[in-house]
Amino acid sequence: MKFTVPVLAFLILPVAALAATPAQIAAGETIVFSTSRGNCLACHVIAGGSQPGDVGPELKNVESMVPDRKELYAIIYDEEARNPQTIMPPFGKNDILTPQQINEVIDFLYTK
Repeated sequence: MKFTVPVLAFLILPVAALAATPAQIAAGETIVFSTSRGNCLACHVIAGGSQPGDVGPELKNVESMVPDRKELYAIIYDEEARNPQTIMPPFGKNDILTPQQINEVIDFLYTK
């Protein structure tokens, strides 16, 4: 089967559309560092944050640590489903963060 240029362009465009925008990354940073939203610094060390906690793992090279975006989403949404002994709040299950906000957090963490 021979592909034409327009078909190949169609196959490439959806992948490119998945790249986070600077606005999405900035929104994620705001959530991560906010004490009224994500409050991730209460438990994690994250570059750029102040007064980090040491309960959870340091969040650096996050995309290498959890390369499957769906898996990281599930961890943030409800880590209790994977690890019933966790102390990490189920941010999605408890409506602390919306699905869009969880994705913005991931967009930001994937820059760390």
